[in-house]
Amino acid sequence: MDIFEAARTNNIAALEGYLNSEQINARDARGATPLIIAAYYNHTAAVTALLEAGAATEIQDAMGNTALMGVCFKGYTDIARILLEHGAHVDTENGNGATALTFAATFGRNDIIELLLSHGASPLKKDKFGRNPIDYALLQENPAGYEALVAAVQQ
Repeated sequence: MDIFEAARTNNIAALEGYLNSEQINARDARGATPLIIAAYYNHTAAVTALLEAGAATEIQDAMGNTALMGVCFKGYTDIARILLEHGAHVDTENGNGATALTFAATFGRNDIIELLLSHGASPLKKDKFGRNPIDYALLQENPAGYEALVAAVQQ
């Protein structure tokens, strides 16, 4: 079993064999690291083990997405919190200029919106389409997210 499969299946025993190796930040064919994969599959134990072993939070896959962006898309608040506690940057941009907050606003992840805002995420950061997270919350008819984002700007 390689490190990617160990991360994908939350196989901590197999993953432990890779934690002190250069493979901790290896990339698969799509540019995803073991951390991105473990986070995307909501594997808290694997994410924690990888981070404690020094996995980089800011590596981006082929689309420019980080582990934090993936969990904001999926709605995994606990893993988002763990990533932020280990230094994940809230305003990193992907290939389209979207940030983690853009994903949270687009997909109605209001708990994550609040979490990202508490870590300094910018609700005004525009993507390549000229839209910011406030715009996406409005477009997706997410009034609670919209209100939280507007309130953050008004502070």
